[in-house]
Amino acid sequence: MDMGTGKSRTAIELADRWHVGNVVWFCPVSLKETVRREIKKHVAWARPYVFNYKTNIRTLPKHFWTIIGIESMSSSNRQVLCARGLVGKNTLVIVDESSFIKGHRSWRTLRITNIGKAAGKRLILTGTPISQGVEDLYSQMRFLDPGILNYSSWYTFAKNHLEYSDRYPGLILRSHDTALLADKVAPFVYQVTKDECLDLPPKMYKSLYYEMSYEQKEEYCRTKEEILLSVSIDDMNSYIIFRLFTALQQITSGYRRVGNRIIELPNPRLDMLLDLVQSPSIGKTIIWCKWLRSLHQIAEQLDNRASLLYGALSEKNRNEQIDRFKYDDTQFLVATASTGGHGLNLTEAQTVIFYESSFKYSERLQAEDRCHRIGQDKKVLYVNLTCIDSIDERIVQSLSKKRNAVDDFKAKVDRIKDDLDAMMALLRKL
Repeated sequence: MDMGTGKSRTAIELADRWHVGNVVWFCPVSLKETVRREIKKHVAWARPYVFNYKTNIRTLPKHFWTIIGIESMSSSNRQVLCARGLVGKNTLVIVDESSFIKGHRSWRTLRITNIGKAAGKRLILTGTPISQGVEDLYSQMRFLDPGILNYSSWYTFAKNHLEYSDRYPGLILRSHDTALLADKVAPFVYQVTKDECLDLPPKMYKSLYYEMSYEQKEEYCRTKEEILLSVSIDDMNSYIIFRLFTALQQITSGYRRVGNRIIELPNPRLDMLLDLVQSPSIGKTIIWCKWLRSLHQIAEQLDNRASLLYGALSEKNRNEQIDRFKYDDTQFLVATASTGGHGLNLTEAQTVIFYESSFKYSERLQAEDRCHRIGQDKKVLYVNLTCIDSIDERIVQSLSKKRNAVDDFKAKVDRIKDDLDAMMALLRKL
């Protein structure tokens, strides 16, 4: 189901209709409080229990609803043991934001899948089941039932559907027989889009442009040449492109990281943001950052007008920061997309600023839809801060085509590798 179309409410209704004995709800740690509030909002009698650092098998209370952080399944043997004890034949196990278990070899995927085997019913919820490629489907469908795809192992699945690079082990070049996969999963999937079930105000988009300073341009050109001259055209793989894009994007945000050393540069991106947020009509605003350094720079300028959301915060502090933005007088929420981009309901915002853009379309879509969902009655304005004649323009161009920036550029490189002049023209445009 598209983000914001009511996945949580649907899961709650299914638990009631299926007359299960209890529900174990796995979700990203940052969403545990959100899930608890959603359950209480829709089920008056509910007293959901949320796993925490005190949860112990000897004192574990018995509740109909139990909420567990997905990440803790790889970091806490104690919580894994407790989770196993809650699951039986009359249990519904839900994995919310199931893309978090797409890695077929990760501890959390293996443990949650193993725990789910004992359950009578299993359900996964996601708005973006495929963020990289069809390989993302394997573990999610295996959690539901190995018989859906009907492959005995990941390696059998990969042999039938994935083509790997001979030069770079582990790099997937392309996928095969995707129509067959779609046919296999179709009977087990319910899909709905926002347009089909919601009458939301349209999204509005605006781009604001700025130029790099002289110092930035010098560092930008030097860094581009340094990275490109370190590899041959034939060795231009996704890792090199990611490294190149990352270095160039950091320069457009006012710094260059060289090992453990930071080279400080002028930052017109920050100046533009500060001008923008002075507008008296801007209202509640989310500012999405890619880099933690950027988040702290913005927070220093906005002072007590901003709530902060990033990975190093404890679960308690994250919830406090979100509540300050939603219910108190904090005007701005400054967040990293990797931390706040999943599952949160932030319909209080009417302006969303992408201070830096993600390389991934799925991550961008997740961030956009935190406030474009059920309960939103205002038109939401999405603002891109874009550095002209830079990597920013290529990233935004790829995202507008619903593509991942690194993958998009890699595909262009592969198409023209034999044409050196075309290749050099492409690289000069970065």
